[in-house]
Amino acid sequence: MIKNYLKIAIRQLRKQKMYSAIKIGGFALSIAACLLIGLYIKDEVSYDQSYPDTNRIYRLVEYYAHDGKVEKGDDYPAPISNALKADFPEIEKSARLMPNSLFPGAGSNEFRRADQVENTHEEGFTYADEDLLNILKMPMVYGDRTKALIEPNTMVITKRKADKYFPNQNPVGKVMLLNNDQTKPYKIGGVMENPPKTSDFQFDFLLTLNGVEFYKGEQTNWNASNYPDYLLLRPGTNIDQLSKKITADINKNYFLPALLSISYKDAAKELQKLSYKLQPISEMHLYSYDIQDEFKHGDIRFIWLFGAVALFILTIACINFINLSTAKSANRAKEVGLRKVVGSTRFSLINQFLAESLLYSVLSFIVGVLLTWALLPYFNVLASKSLIMPWLNPWFIPVILISSIVVGTLAGVYPAFYLSSFKPASVLKGSISTGSKNSILRNGLVVFQFTASIILIISTFVIYNQMKYILNKDIGFDKDQVVMLQGANTLGDNGVKNLKDELLKLSSVKSVSVSDYLPIEGTKRNGNLLYNEGKSKVEAGVSSQLWLIDNDYLKTFGIKLLQGANFAVNDKSGGVIVNQTMIKNLNLKNPIGKNITHGDGDKMRIIGVVKDFNFESLRQPIGALAMTYGISPSIVSVKVSGGDMQNTIAQISSLWKSLSPSQPIRYTFMDERFANMYADVQRMSHIFTSFAMLAIIIACLGLFALAAFMAEQRSKEIGIRKVLGASVQSITRLLSLDFVKLVVIAIVIASPIAWWAMSKWLEDFSYVAPISWWIFALAGAVAIVIALLTVSFQSIKAAIANPIKALRSE
Repeated sequence: MIKNYLKIAIRQLRKQKMYSAIKIGGFALSIAACLLIGLYIKDEVSYDQSYPDTNRIYRLVEYYAHDGKVEKGDDYPAPISNALKADFPEIEKSARLMPNSLFPGAGSNEFRRADQVENTHEEGFTYADEDLLNILKMPMVYGDRTKALIEPNTMVITKRKADKYFPNQNPVGKVMLLNNDQTKPYKIGGVMENPPKTSDFQFDFLLTLNGVEFYKGEQTNWNASNYPDYLLLRPGTNIDQLSKKITADINKNYFLPALLSISYKDAAKELQKLSYKLQPISEMHLYSYDIQDEFKHGDIRFIWLFGAVALFILTIACINFINLSTAKSANRAKEVGLRKVVGSTRFSLINQFLAESLLYSVLSFIVGVLLTWALLPYFNVLASKSLIMPWLNPWFIPVILISSIVVGTLAGVYPAFYLSSFKPASVLKGSISTGSKNSILRNGLVVFQFTASIILIISTFVIYNQMKYILNKDIGFDKDQVVMLQGANTLGDNGVKNLKDELLKLSSVKSVSVSDYLPIEGTKRNGNLLYNEGKSKVEAGVSSQLWLIDNDYLKTFGIKLLQGANFAVNDKSGGVIVNQTMIKNLNLKNPIGKNITHGDGDKMRIIGVVKDFNFESLRQPIGALAMTYGISPSIVSVKVSGGDMQNTIAQISSLWKSLSPSQPIRYTFMDERFANMYADVQRMSHIFTSFAMLAIIIACLGLFALAAFMAEQRSKEIGIRKVLGASVQSITRLLSLDFVKLVVIAIVIASPIAWWAMSKWLEDFSYVAPISWWIFALAGAVAIVIALLTVSFQSIKAAIANPIKALRSE
C-alpha cells in the first residue's frame, strides 16, 4: 500500500513540474533559513553550560533602583568575597574577577618572555582569585589548579598561548614580562585548557590577585567597587532566600558603616534602593543585556526574535503548500470522485495525500540541508559566528527526519482532508471546479504571507535608518582622520613625549594627543562621585567619569570649549575641565573658578567647560564628565590631514620603528572603532535584510504559482472578454488587481505590528531616528511592486493568449 502511495505521489510530482518545483523550492529555502537560525540559537543557548558544577555556580548582581528605573551591575568592593565566605555557610567558594583595563595589567598588554626582547600584543588579561579556577573546575594541561595562582606575581595561561610562546614545552615556572616592566615579572603557575567557544570567560591570561593592591588600602576599601564576584553554592541552597540574606547582611554590616565613615548623606535611605540577586552562570550570556559588566553577551530577546522569524518563514512555505494543493483541487476532483466510485475510502485518500505531502517534505529537507551547508559560510560572516554543520552529531539525522515528517504532516493535513471530502456525484457533475476559483481561506493565507514579509521589510528599513542616523549624528567630537597608536606605554613617559614631538614634525600631522580615555568603547573608564566644595556631607554626589588628558586633547578631537581655558603644557594647576552635563548636575550657575571635590579628597578648580559630546554609545545618554591634566600613555591619537593616507601611515610606521624596534606598530582608525561599537546593529540589519528577501522570495513563489493557476482557471472567461473586445491592458489589470488588494490588506495589518515591534527595539537607544511615514510607504510600495512583477508575467501571458484555444471546447 505504501509503495502504491509513493508511486502515485511521484507520478503527481512529475506531472506538475512547475508547481512541484515551487513547493519544493519554497520549502527548501524556508528549511535552510530555519536550520541556520536553529544552529545560531543552539550555539547561543549552549554558553556557559559546560562547567562540571554549572547548576551551582552564580554571580552576584547588584540592583540599584532610583528615579523610576533600575540599574544593574556586577562590580563590588575588594573585601566582599571574604565577607561572603565568612558570613554565609551556603557559599562553598567565592572568587573575584577583575578584567577592567583601568587597572594596569588587565585588558591588553605588550607581552614577552623574559629571555627575549620582542614584544607581542596580547589581549584577554584579567586578574582572578585562585578559587576561580576551582569554581569553574578548569581542566589543566600543566600545573596544579589548586596552587597555580596562590603565589604573588603568578599567572595561568591557556594551552594556545603556551604553544605560541613555549612550543612542545612545559612552561610552568617560566618568567614573562608585561609592558617591558622588569620590576614586576610574572611566573607561569599553570597552563589551562583553552576555554570552549561557548564560554563567556574568553581569557587567555589569569593574573593572581594575591599580593595585589592597586592603591593603599584598596583591598579593605568598601567605598570602591571594581570586582565581579562568583560563587559556588552548596547543593540544595534556596537561591531567593540567600539573595535576601546577602542584601540584608552586606548593606547593614558593611556598606552602611563604610558610607557613614565618609559622612554620606542619607546613607541608610540610599541603601534601601540597593539589593542583590544571584544570577546562574548558565543565564549570564543571554540574560545580561541590561547588566553593566565587562563581557560581550548575547540577548535572549534576539533569540526569541530570530526564532519568530524562522517560524514566520516556515509558515509562509507551508502556506504555499496548502494554497497550491487546494488551488489545484479542480484538477484532482475527478480523480477523487472516480477513486470513491470504485471503492476507495476517505481514510485511504487521506493517506494518499499525506504521502504526497511527506514526499515533498522529505525532498525539501534534503535540498534544504544542502542549501544550509552551502550558505553556512555566508551566515557565519553575517552573524559573526563559527558555526559548523553537525553532520556527525547523533541527534542531527533523527531531528531532520522527525522534522520532515512533522512539517510534511502539518502542511498536508488540511489539503488531505479538504481534497478527500469531495462527493463523487458533485465532482462528476463538474460543480467543484467553479468553487475552486475563489477561496477566503486561500486569500487569507496570502495576506498572512505578505504581512509577515512586510513586517520584515519595515523592520529592515527602520534598523538601516537607525544605523545611518548613528553613524552620521553630530556626536560632539571629530572621529575622522584620527589614527590611534596603541601600546605606546612600553616606551616610558619620556619615550611617549619624544614620539609626540617627532609626530608633530610630520607635515601630514595636524595634532597629537596622549590619553587612554577616548570617546569610544574599549578605552579606559572609571566611576567617581564628585561634589561641590564643602557639600560632600549634605548633598548626593554626581556620578561621573574622571579622565586624564593632555593639553592637545580638545584640539585633536575637535571638542568645543564653551567657557574658560584649556590646559597649558605640563599643567600643574590642579584644574579641571567639565562638560555641560556636569554643570547641570552640580547645579552651578557660574562654574569657572568654582571648586569640586572627590569626596573629602583634593580640590579641583573648574577652568573650562566643554560642549557635551557622546563619549559612550548612543544607547546611553551623555553622562557627567570631568577631565584633569595627566599622563595615561597607552594610546597616542594622531589627527592627520586627508591627503595621501598610505604615505602618512608609512611615515608614522617608520618613526615608530626607530623609537621601538622590538615592538611592531599597532594602529587603528577612530572612525572604524566608532562604527564597531554598533557592529551588533549592523549584523542585525544584514540578517533582517537577508531574511526579509528570503520571505519575499518564498511568498512570491507561491503568488506566481497561484497567478498561473488562476489564469488557467479563468482562461474561458478571458477568451470571451477578448472576443467581446477587451484589451490586453484591461485583462492584465483584471487578473492583477485581486492580488494587489490582498497585498494592500497585508500592508494595513503589518504596519502597526512593525511600528510597535521597532518602537520596542529603539527603546535601547537614547538617541533614535524617528519612524517616519515614508518607511511604511516605501515598504508598501516595494511589496506591491514585487507582487505586480510576480503576477504580471502570468497575467500578460493569459491576456495575449489566443482566445480560440480557450473556447474551442465550447
